[in-house]
This record gives sequence, structure tokens and C-alpha cells, in this order.
Amino acid sequence: MRPVTRTLLLSSVLLGLAACAPPPIYKIAPGTLAATPAQVAHTPEQFAQGQVIWGGRVVGVRNLPDHSEIEVLAYPIDSSQRPRFGAGASGRFIAIVPGYAEPMNYPGGAPITVDGQLGGTRVGKVGQADYVFPLVKIAQSHVWTPDEMRSGHPNVSFGVGVGVGIR
Repeated sequence: MRPVTRTLLLSSVLLGLAACAPPPIYKIAPGTLAATPAQVAHTPEQFAQGQVIWGGRVVGVRNLPDHSEIEVLAYPIDSSQRPRFGAGASGRFIAIVPGYAEPMNYPGGAPITVDGQLGGTRVGKVGQADYVFPLVKIAQSHVWTPDEMRSGHPNVSFGVGVGVGIR
């Protein structure tokens, strides 16, 4: 195969794969922090008032008189800002929502991405262990559907042997 043909073929394949990935749901503002919740919990003064886009799994919702709190087990996010659960958790945080958050809209275990501003930390508990939770005043949040979590991930695999797949 000639080098020009090989280059065109490779470019076409890469372009096709890139077209499969959905775009990010939130615009990344200049100065958006790349720190994880664990890093912020460790040195909160270093990250005061920073903007973050974090994702993870909903642990629970707590409604208070004037706001609601969504506890999230954080995971790294992909280029579309979906949580990547295979990458290992990167701490916990509390997303603060003005007003009432319907718990049925944020079911336990649901994938979520939030965009917001850091607002300090709070000491709490995870089981019997003390834990420092970064607080995020969320401007926007998105609970991902199973279809959205699968989109952009081609259902193609390569291997040798016999297999059966059931969906």
C-alpha cells in the first residue's frame, strides 16, 4: 500500500471514530479546574471559588428548607463529560441545588455530570469514617440515561474464538 493511500485510510478511520463521540454538554470556561474532588478536599484553600465540571454516581439526595444536596461519588469524565466508571473513583462531593431537588430525578447510582463553582468544604461521614466533602454550587446538572452513556461507543469488538452476546 502506498504511503498516500495509507495516510488517507488512517485519516478516514480516525475521523470516523471522532464523529462517533458526542460533544461535551457544558462549555469549559477559561480557568475551569482540572482538580479531582479528592485533591480539593485535601487542599481546599488552593481551589477556593474555582469552576469545576465533575461527574460520577448519585449516592443520595437530601432536601433542606432552602436548598438540596446531592452526594456524588466522583469519577473522571470523558471528552463528552460522561463519567468513566472503569477508571476508579476520585473522591466524593456534595452538589448544592437551590430549592427542592426531586429525589426521583436523581436516583441512587445514576450517572451525573455537574457544572458549578466550588463553595468550600464540609466535614461529614462516609459510614463511620470522617470525610471532607468539597461543596459545589451547581449551575447545571445532567443525569445521563443508559442510551446516552452508550452513545458514541461503537458496539464493535475484535477477538478470536466463539462467543454469545445477549442484550
